[in-house]
Amino acid sequence: MSRPRVLLIEDEPALVRGVSDLLAAHGLDVRVATDGHTGLDAALAADADVVLLDLMLPGVNGYEICRAVRRHGLDVPVLMLTAKGQEEDVVLGLNLGADDYLTKPVAKADLLNAIRTRLQRAAQQARPEFNPDFSSAKPLEKALDLTPRVAETLLWIAQGKTNGDIAAILGISEATVKKHVLEIFQALSVETRTAASLRALEVLSSPAAKRS
Repeated sequence: MSRPRVLLIEDEPALVRGVSDLLAAHGLDVRVATDGHTGLDAALAADADVVLLDLMLPGVNGYEICRAVRRHGLDVPVLMLTAKGQEEDVVLGLNLGADDYLTKPVAKADLLNAIRTRLQRAAQQARPEFNPDFSSAKPLEKALDLTPRVAETLLWIAQGKTNGDIAAILGISEATVKKHVLEIFQALSVETRTAASLRALEVLSSPAAKRS
């Protein structure tokens, strides 16, 4: 069985080494592009399961690469990894089609979790019988006995969003999002975001969810 492929587009040598070693140690096949033009060509080659994308790159910036990937109809998960962590930067990245936005320096566990979440979701969506409807959090409220706000938080977790993303989307503080995440773990009797996401995807894929 082939290893999941991560395309790392990053021009900082120390970060390239650190991230490459980390991902390789956890069973991922890492391919590296150190400038925007090479990164763009590699991303459009559709030969990666996840793209880990810096924004400030020589030649072509990360925003343009993400825009080009989506314009070409590629659905590969794009995770932006950057020092530009202002809210407007996050919103711009997500509007261009990024699936996640990780601010440097990112904890190793957070980076691995973000990549694994996107890989897991892609694997689940590849199954024809597993087709979640993300249009509403109502099915999560009913099936899992959650409050509306907690259900909305879980809806976005199931789509691979970080706590910071969810805070910006819902207009609440990141501390409040973390509180909701803990409530989700308790309600679902799980210990990880991945487990919570899978439970949500099961609910959102059910016929009842599609009728609500």
